Amino acid sequence: MGCLIGYAIRKNAWETKAEHARQSGEALLAKANAEVEVAKAEVQAQKQAAEAVKRDAETEKKAKILEAQEEIRDYRQKVEDELNGRRDEAARKENRLQQKEDTLDHRSNLLDDREKQLTQRKNQIKQQEEKAAGLLEEAQQLVQKQNDKLLEISRLDEAEAKKIVLADVSDHLAKEKAEMIRASEEEISAKADRFAHQIIVDAIQSSAADTVAETTVSVVDLPNDDMKGRIIGREGRNIRSFEAMTGVDLIIDDTPKTVTLSGFDSIRREVAKRALQKLIKDGRIHPARIEEMVDKARKEVNDDIYEAGESALMELGIHRMNPELVKILGRLKYRTSYGQNVLAHSIEVGKLAGTMAAELGLDEKLAVRAGLLHDIGKAIDHDIEGSHVEIGVELTRKYHEPELVVNAIAAHHGDVPKLSFIADLVVAADTISSARPGARSESLENYIRRLTELEDIANSYDGVKQAYAIQAGREVRVMVEPAKISDDEITVLAHEIRDRVEKELDYPGNIKITVIREKRAVAVAK
Repeated sequence: MGCLIGYAIRKNAWETKAEHARQSGEALLAKANAEVEVAKAEVQAQKQAAEAVKRDAETEKKAKILEAQEEIRDYRQKVEDELNGRRDEAARKENRLQQKEDTLDHRSNLLDDREKQLTQRKNQIKQQEEKAAGLLEEAQQLVQKQNDKLLEISRLDEAEAKKIVLADVSDHLAKEKAEMIRASEEEISAKADRFAHQIIVDAIQSSAADTVAETTVSVVDLPNDDMKGRIIGREGRNIRSFEAMTGVDLIIDDTPKTVTLSGFDSIRREVAKRALQKLIKDGRIHPARIEEMVDKARKEVNDDIYEAGESALMELGIHRMNPELVKILGRLKYRTSYGQNVLAHSIEVGKLAGTMAAELGLDEKLAVRAGLLHDIGKAIDHDIEGSHVEIGVELTRKYHEPELVVNAIAAHHGDVPKLSFIADLVVAADTISSARPGARSESLENYIRRLTELEDIANSYDGVKQAYAIQAGREVRVMVEPAKISDDEITVLAHEIRDRVEKELDYPGNIKITVIREKRAVAVAK
């Protein structure tokens, strides 16, 4: 009995251990299965990650291929544009050469005609001399007859008779001589007038230029109308920054895919146009980027100014001039006088004066130089006190231009006496270029003068950094230096400028005076 109980107890213990062993095996099997599942999941995740990386690489590859294709297209378009430009330039040069050949042929025909006229005149003079010799011989015979008669009739001595006869013949010859001189003077005067008219006509034909009136607006094309919102920016911050940095009014209206830049200063308007085109192409438009692009555009315009001066010298065949004077000359590209571009006007005056000087046998190169530089003072007359004549004389003397050129500049408005015929030719060429129909506009000049006076009043105050007249003169924006003018003082400054504008200027409507004080702190991490 005891053995049976012990056996039962041992059996139960074995069964319990067996159950525990079975449960432990099942737990280990479940854990192994879980680890296998986790491993499978990790492998699947790694596989999916690898596929995602592969897809991203393929996408990036396609994007780079598209970008490369776009660059190739842009480069091809650029090359085609450059080739077209060169073809157009070659065509223009060919036309100019053809015009010069026609001019030379015309001059050759004129010289032939003049040679024929001189030959005819020489023959006429020879005939008149022969006729005068015959008349003199007849007069001598008549004198001899009268002498004989006087000796016979009056029994005067030979000396007294000769005196009487010579006095009579001398009066007769003096009358004929005076008539011949008057006739010759009338003929020479008529021919001189025709010759002068012909010289002026030839000069105008050989240097004919298009008449283009300068405007005060520029239009910039947009890729799409969505770009207008990006230009305006959040709450208008981008457009305000752009107008403050360029001094040009940016007009955004309902016109599709275009915006308008309005400003009387051509240089500012060109800087604003280039900066806006760069911003549109870049796509990133915010105040810091706007400031960067405006600085780049301003540098490009300064480079173009020097290139414009060099191009004017090359067009007129002038090889030596002080580089500083060339830079000042190039500024005339962005200067207008009564709506007429001053650089184009100066080049035309140089061509006209040179052509007329060549016809008259004067120094053609000196006349061209004087004509080109006659309005050089207008390039900086907004920055320096004095008339453009006084400024031009001072500049040309400073950079050692010939004295005849300096005198032509000083005398082209009649301020001083002319010392050479070249000064007269510059006056005539200036009048011809200015008087052509449509060359000038009085109203535009008055408008620009009023806007310039607005800016001058604002800039006259101490602490003003920049002042821009925008909105067609309906607003003046004044940027001040924060170190010199406080927030309270800008209100006083705005009222002082308003009072001076009301007192000194005549203008339609109202003018808004906006004074801006902005303080910045910039640090660069390296």
